[in-house]
Amino acid sequence: MTKILTGGVGKVEVADTVERLGLEGVEVVVSSDMDAAMKLRVHQADFYLGTCHTGAGASLGVLVGLMGQAACHTFGRSVPTEDEVATLIASGKKVFGFSMDQIGEAAPVIARAIAARG
Repeated sequence: MTKILTGGVGKVEVADTVERLGLEGVEVVVSSDMDAAMKLRVHQADFYLGTCHTGAGASLGVLVGLMGQAACHTFGRSVPTEDEVATLIASGKKVFGFSMDQIGEAAPVIARAIAARG
């Protein structure tokens, strides 16, 4: 089972969006950024999706500080493709940030790429 934690100002909306996809083998849990960092570090969770108003800073601030930039990527206000997300996951990224106004587009793409990795 792959566990995705959601955080930031749109954390409930992201969790609802991902849960509605019905992805097999994916569990979604609403979290705080600090709790998420601790769970990711001790392998109690696999990925984190964070949101803020711009997707560029607050969505990942704590995670970058505690996990390191190498584990984090922000899409800002852009919507990635599943291939882009798959490439980032393959390079070691576990933490993804994006803006609140992109939840409906970005969260499904990222979640599907996570689910597809197996």
